[in-house]
Amino acid sequence: MNTANKLTMLRILLIPVFLVVLYMDFAASRYVALGIFILASLTDFVDGHIARSRGLITDFGKFMDPLADKMLVMAAMLWFVEVGRMPAWALLIVVVREFAVSGLRLIAVDNGRVIAAAWSGKVKTASTMVGICFMLVFPIAWLDTLVTAVIVVTTVYSGVEYFVKNKDVIDWSHM
Repeated sequence: MNTANKLTMLRILLIPVFLVVLYMDFAASRYVALGIFILASLTDFVDGHIARSRGLITDFGKFMDPLADKMLVMAAMLWFVEVGRMPAWALLIVVVREFAVSGLRLIAVDNGRVIAAAWSGKVKTASTMVGICFMLVFPIAWLDTLVTAVIVVTTVYSGVEYFVKNKDVIDWSHM
């Protein structure tokens, strides 16, 4: 297993640690969880850079890297929903977008086409991860609402953009 793939696996292994720390609810648990979340988030940028710069792009990485990102973000958002700091409908929008874009990519691959990550998807991921960091540090209702709004807007925008830019992937005439 190459270095980039090891970092992806580290990110996945940090997810239960992140959640356990949050559920322990000790005085500094939010800050420890924040450190774990930041470390896990940074492995995303580092493993991508390593894979591209060293030509270490593998099928494992193509599959597990985006899955690890989704698992990390969903774990944090599920915790926020459970503790009443984020509405479940916001998480549902994120989940539906992820399934829809993944489905679109599967159809595209079946037709011999690859849909690369769009800029709006990268903005969505970055703003979501930064927003989660703010929510971990500052449990303030208006901030929770603001971060949730940013996550929902960037998620919807990027999802719509994927479908608009790739509308030819699906034969809509058979609906």
